[in-house]
Amino acid sequence: MKINRSTTALTALGLTAMMLAGCASASATGSGGAAGGDLAEVRLGYFANVTHAPALVGLSEGLFQDALGDVDLKTEVFNAGPAAIEALSAGAIDATYIGPNPSINTFIQSGGQSAHVVAGATSGGAALVVRDGIDSPDDLKGANIATPQLGNTQDVALRSWLADEGYETSTSGGGEVAVTPTENAQTLTLFQDAQLDGAWLPEPWVSRLIVEAGAHVLVDEKDLWPGGDFPTTVLLVRAEFAEEHPEAVEELLEGHLAAVTWLDENAEEAPAVINGALEEATGKRLADEVLARALENVTFTVDPHAAAFSTLIDDGLAAGTQKDGSIEGLFDLRALNALLAKNGAEPVSAAGLGEE
Repeated sequence: MKINRSTTALTALGLTAMMLAGCASASATGSGGAAGGDLAEVRLGYFANVTHAPALVGLSEGLFQDALGDVDLKTEVFNAGPAAIEALSAGAIDATYIGPNPSINTFIQSGGQSAHVVAGATSGGAALVVRDGIDSPDDLKGANIATPQLGNTQDVALRSWLADEGYETSTSGGGEVAVTPTENAQTLTLFQDAQLDGAWLPEPWVSRLIVEAGAHVLVDEKDLWPGGDFPTTVLLVRAEFAEEHPEAVEELLEGHLAAVTWLDENAEEAPAVINGALEEATGKRLADEVLARALENVTFTVDPHAAAFSTLIDDGLAAGTQKDGSIEGLFDLRALNALLAKNGAEPVSAAGLGEE
């Protein structure tokens, strides 16, 4: 079993030891108590998806808590990006693993005041899977295709691709191809009951529909991007929290870096750890075949692929799921790049869309 590995943002030499210990930068900033003085806890959101494996591993292996020291880590599981953004905007969570499109939306809608992307997490791992009898875009007229939630990253990707293929869609469900935002587990059931013709989903749901329901891939999203690299998951931090508790953000990033490094260095152990974390979050484990296939289709990297975000804006505008506006300032990669520099790793780029 192989996990695709990042080749851009991390060097293994020396990184794991520092991250697991959480002491080098912690001693400079004061781990735990100094992560905001009276800060009692950091509240982190994530999804129970393979594309959020850095979160799953960081929690399961205690890497976040090691980095945060005496500051408690509280977590909340979400199904899709817009729900996580609602919690972040309401101050119910401080940071979340999330797709790029909801990150763009909250930044634009708040006039750049809501949150900042502080790191990448995952690239790849999204696809359009369909039933037998659909073998080309021409076969989709009149089809009913699910996405995780209106305006989430896969929803925008589907609508944009359908538009490129000449199909009209509507955010209210009409059009030549009906796009139906549906909770992922329900999508599997509806597809098995022949009430859906397909779905554009993240892993592991792509693999679940293939292995458990007989679907096949019509479009692998990586084929739509130059070099096959596109952002699937990033780490987003509430701006007010980052301003008030920069040490806590740095420590959260230490845990995140440790988790990505762990995934890179422990490919054989990763499926069991990820499955255990999924079971804790959802009460269910993935079939070994599903998880193995899902992991083959993702790359874990701290690079947020910032240069892709301008294209994502164009896609969201065309899909009618976001407002027009600037994303200059969306990224704040300074803390991430400082940690990378300490370990001899190359910095990641904000592509002119923020601090780096």
